Amino acid sequence: MSDALLEVTDLVKHYPVRAGVLRRKVGTVHAVDGVSFSVGVGETLGLVGESGCGKSTVARAVLRLVEPTSGHIRLKGADISHLSKAELRPHRKSMQIVFQDPFASLNPRMTAGDIVGEPLGVHGIAGGSELKERVARLFEQVGLRPDQMTNYPHQFSGGQRQRICIARALALDPSLIVCDEPVSALDVSIQAQVINLLVDLQRRHGFSYLFIAHDLAVVAHICHRVAVMYLGRIVEIADKDELFANPRHPYTQALLASVPVANPKAKRLAPLVDGDVPSPVNPPSGCAFHTRCRYAMEACRTERPALKDAGAGHQVACLLNDGTGRVA
Repeated sequence: MSDALLEVTDLVKHYPVRAGVLRRKVGTVHAVDGVSFSVGVGETLGLVGESGCGKSTVARAVLRLVEPTSGHIRLKGADISHLSKAELRPHRKSMQIVFQDPFASLNPRMTAGDIVGEPLGVHGIAGGSELKERVARLFEQVGLRPDQMTNYPHQFSGGQRQRICIARALALDPSLIVCDEPVSALDVSIQAQVINLLVDLQRRHGFSYLFIAHDLAVVAHICHRVAVMYLGRIVEIADKDELFANPRHPYTQALLASVPVANPKAKRLAPLVDGDVPSPVNPPSGCAFHTRCRYAMEACRTERPALKDAGAGHQVACLLNDGTGRVA
């Protein structure tokens, strides 16, 4: 993507497993194992997959909240993969995050206004009366009243706390906002309000989202493209409409088949997954999904498929895909 705001290439994050009195290394958790993707200007890329597949680790590694083991991260064309904390500081303004649990990500000893205004003070952008005015405008943008600036996090509902987190992310006028399951901890009645707020803010400001979610209905509503992760690797990337209409990887088909359907007479995809998710400490050789795939061939056990173009904006990492959209 030539106009990519964010480009991630071969991102790897491994965690050592230590045991014994001497804390010797006895294994490695392959949390993220060679992930590549891009996010365009003003685009929302959804990152979906089962719990433990590495989605949140990708988000934190992209923002350098955890240090990548290897790989390259380019933001606005600048490689930020190996910058020191001092060198990374100017880039921090361009990338922000909204965490899953709004209560855990807010300081209970600070007022909501101080929380939202803190980034402006840290980066020396505003202070005094100007700071208060900017925070008041941010509150209004996310649907909160300026007179709530003096309240503490425990005085807000879950949905309001997430709006505070969104206002804090907006404070520095970022180009990229990472949303790490921003509505999964909220009531269903509030989820739609927060999702619509995120969509409206993107239309007004033109920033990009890397949106991590479990709920495929949410992904279908907010995302332009979707990347599907399995055991630390991306197995399929496509435009939203194309992916939902024509899933080409067996794992993507299994995810879509697992979505509950309210109409008992509606036709559903047959379940395609057997067994349990393998351990990331000892991932399978070859295709990581071959231990649960009903279509697995002998080659799947030894050959690791790369993401390849399958037409119609699709990229699929599957030896069984013949490039026509059919699983051979």
